[in-house]
Parts: sequence; C-alpha cells; structure tokens
Amino acid sequence: MLAAVTIVKLIAEIALLALIGQMVLALFAGAKRDTNFFYQILQIMVKPFIALARLLAPRVVVERHLPLVAFFLLLFLWFGATVLKIQTCLEIGVDQCK
Repeated sequence: MLAAVTIVKLIAEIALLALIGQMVLALFAGAKRDTNFFYQILQIMVKPFIALARLLAPRVVVERHLPLVAFFLLLFLWFGATVLKIQTCLEIGVDQCK
C-alpha cells in the first residue's frame, strides 16, 4: 500500500513540475514557445494529464484552460496521496516508512 501511494505521489509531483516548467518557459519564450525544444518535451510529458482533464472537465471549459484544470486535478491528487501516505506511515510506524 505504501509503495502504491508513493508511486502515485511521485507521478503527480513530476507532472506538476512539468506543468510549472511549461508555464515558466511559455512566459520566457512568448509566441515562439511551440518551436522551443524543451517546451515540446514538457508538452509531451503533460499530454496524458491534459487529455484526462479534457475527459473530466465540462465541455464549457476552453482548450487553453485545460492545463490549469490538469494542474489543479494533479494538485488535489498529490494532496490526497500525501495525506494517505501520512496515515499509512502512522499506522505501520514511522520507522518502517523510511
């Protein structure tokens, strides 16, 4: 159980950092961000999460807002995994969680 929660938390952390990196790079690169190699790599990394956000979000959500929806979904997933990991560690003992 602890390994599964840790894996979910790690995936959420990586995706959140990729979304934040994509946002920062978009601010610096401006209109030419689509030709930026690193922006394209980050875009590939977050593509599955944005597709999931498209499935979960209502149809009135505009396509350009989907990364923000994905960010908040991942943030809630990360928060939930963190709480679950803390509860699991308290149940089995903190020494076994290291």
